[in-house]
Amino acid sequence: MQDIIQVKGLTKKYGDLVAVDHISFNVHQGETFGILGPNGAGKTTTLEMLEGLKHITAGEAILDGHNIQSHPREVKTIIGVQLQASSFFDGLNLRELLVTFASLYNRKVNPVELLRKVQLEEKMGNMVKELSGGQKQRLSIAVGLVNDPKVLFLDEPTTGLDPQARRHMWDLITEIKKQGKTIVLTTHYMEEAEVLCDRIAIMDHAKIVAFDTPFNLLKSADVGSTITFRVDKPCPVEHFKSLPAVLTAIAEDHGYRLLSSNPEATLPALFKHETSCEFKVFDLQLRQATLEDVFLKLTGSTLRE
Repeated sequence: MQDIIQVKGLTKKYGDLVAVDHISFNVHQGETFGILGPNGAGKTTTLEMLEGLKHITAGEAILDGHNIQSHPREVKTIIGVQLQASSFFDGLNLRELLVTFASLYNRKVNPVELLRKVQLEEKMGNMVKELSGGQKQRLSIAVGLVNDPKVLFLDEPTTGLDPQARRHMWDLITEIKKQGKTIVLTTHYMEEAEVLCDRIAIMDHAKIVAFDTPFNLLKSADVGSTITFRVDKPCPVEHFKSLPAVLTAIAEDHGYRLLSSNPEATLPALFKHETSCEFKVFDLQLRQATLEDVFLKLTGSTLRE
């Protein structure tokens, strides 16, 4: 499979602060590639270097044969960018905005067709201030498509959206991929990465700590299953770390989360412990491993921290 992006030893420093620390990965043409991690992990900085918006301190990034550092103009003609926060011209409606942005690339576009792609055709005469949060995000993607890019960068495209708007955004991203675009997105939503991405790089503390398909990440991490529950009175988390087959135990949200390699061994021991220690377990749930469990095993912390 042909690579459209190759990244080797990419590094970004601000004085003594290392925001991105010698990361390497490749992106296949036509795939949706995700960079997953908590706030501050270096996801946005990585995207901004690939987009030519931030100077690269060290390392190399090649996009469709162009060195991003030495040929930023060539790169910018073949990429589309949706930023976490975007500003638009207040005096223009959506149709006029798309025509204006296309002119920056010396291109002519059909603004109605672009707005139809992002389900905003009925809003073409509206101003940006009249749009909902989800509609503004979709407009940002339409702007990113005005130059018919080979690669579309999406920086946390669903942050701040309600569940329904987030699902609509997922459908839109899937449709754009079907048109042959390569998509690189950052997210801190585990489910989003699992649903959308062909491959994922998990970042933490400026480094890539894992890189593979969602299936292979789950398989290689061997994280087992997750048991979550609450108790009627506080208990030291150490009580649960000693239970059979427990890989990790953490306290969270007035309850506990256990990663177990064998729930059939862990659960009976938990109920026996409940009796001997005189506490009551409730709201118990058992589920199969997710990317959040992989992240927890790799870093020792939950993604939300």
